[in-house]
Amino acid sequence: MHIYNSMTRRKEEFKPLNEGKVGIYACGPTVYNYFHIGNARPFITFDVLRRQLEREGYDVTFVQNFTDIDDKMIRRANEEGITVKELGERFIAEYYKDAGALGIRPATVHPKATEHIGEIIGLVKKLIDNGHAYAVPSGDVYYRVNAFPGYGKLSGQNMEDREMGASDRLDVETDKENPADFVLWKAQKPGEPAWKSPWGMGRPGWHIECSAMSMKYLGDTFDIHCGGKDLLFPHHENEIAQSEGATGKPYVRYWMHNGFINVDNQKMSKSLGNFFTVRDIAKEYDLEAVRLFMLSAHYRSPINFSREQIAAAHASLTRLYTARDNMKHLLNTVQEKELTAAEQEFLTHVQQAEQRFDAAMDDDLNTADALGAIFELVKEANVTLTAESSKAAVEAALKSLKALCDVLGILQKEDDTLPEDIQRMVDERAEARKNKDWKRSDELRDAIKAAGYILEDSREGQKVRKSV
Repeated sequence: MHIYNSMTRRKEEFKPLNEGKVGIYACGPTVYNYFHIGNARPFITFDVLRRQLEREGYDVTFVQNFTDIDDKMIRRANEEGITVKELGERFIAEYYKDAGALGIRPATVHPKATEHIGEIIGLVKKLIDNGHAYAVPSGDVYYRVNAFPGYGKLSGQNMEDREMGASDRLDVETDKENPADFVLWKAQKPGEPAWKSPWGMGRPGWHIECSAMSMKYLGDTFDIHCGGKDLLFPHHENEIAQSEGATGKPYVRYWMHNGFINVDNQKMSKSLGNFFTVRDIAKEYDLEAVRLFMLSAHYRSPINFSREQIAAAHASLTRLYTARDNMKHLLNTVQEKELTAAEQEFLTHVQQAEQRFDAAMDDDLNTADALGAIFELVKEANVTLTAESSKAAVEAALKSLKALCDVLGILQKEDDTLPEDIQRMVDERAEARKNKDWKRSDELRDAIKAAGYILEDSREGQKVRKSV
């Protein structure tokens, strides 16, 4: 596999630190609200990265944190008259609902910042001891950016480019040595949650949380750190400074960042009224189609979210489900027999589709071309497989289709059992067709469609499946 490394700004062959094992840290949500459609892109993208690495035989440890202490969380908890802990627990539960609906698998570990205060304080102490950080009389602790010569190597920004208050999560204070220094530990303000520390009661800054949690679960140096392009600076830049300043070792070997999402060709923002949570989107769109849409472009490219794009993704997903269900139907009707010469050639096409898929995925996770390989497989199957096919040919095509779609996290709906009322209508329609009662047959087909099922007539009989 080759990965575009944001640090070196070029594609590099991926070579894990430990043979056969991969450690990945993905920045997770700040749990003060439902996560939005922009957050969904990195969650989906790096879920697919993990799946492909597992397909290639790697043992993957995937860590994605929850930021459960933050200025925004404190403000919202105060507005609702609840504790920050209650707010965090609520939206962590909501995260799992929306992530599950998008086909995002739970991480190997989902650490919470508030459960790693000891590790965070230990890291801050180490930075103070080696001269990379300093405490001020107020009880705040800052990172001394000038003490880290490599600052800016990820983002390409030099010290002059760094503006005071670059992150809305950082308070601009007057007792810093340098306006560019950033906060590691914040002294408690009235009414805020706080923990005991050598510098008084307080709470961690945003950046230090990820350094502490990633290194706890993956070690001082690990393979891949990923997230949205918006995190490249200052968040990931500051993580490098903190982590390498504390350990003296390289922090991350490969950095991966996904591109932005626009909505109807405009930058997503609350002021424009085009800022949507995944929960909002789910009211109008099938989230599996949203996932397919996200994977239809290269992860580093910007992508435009629109009704038309989701409709196109929905149509593509329907095509895949139709192909899969046709194969499953054939599997129950075809017979065990020798492969024909045409089928032997077809199986070669199946293998070639898998090879094209893997080649695309190994080229910096090119999911757009990988989808193209899947649709080529579907096209060949639609032309080749019939009621006269051998069972081995159908099984091979179905197995390949499911395996490739599993990597992308699509084609996951498997329930073939029809509700009793739908099955009764299907049976009645079959009887109506047998009796040439076309009027009743059409009425029943429309009723089945209205109930959310697609009915198709084929040479093998009626096929029914739930609408995507």
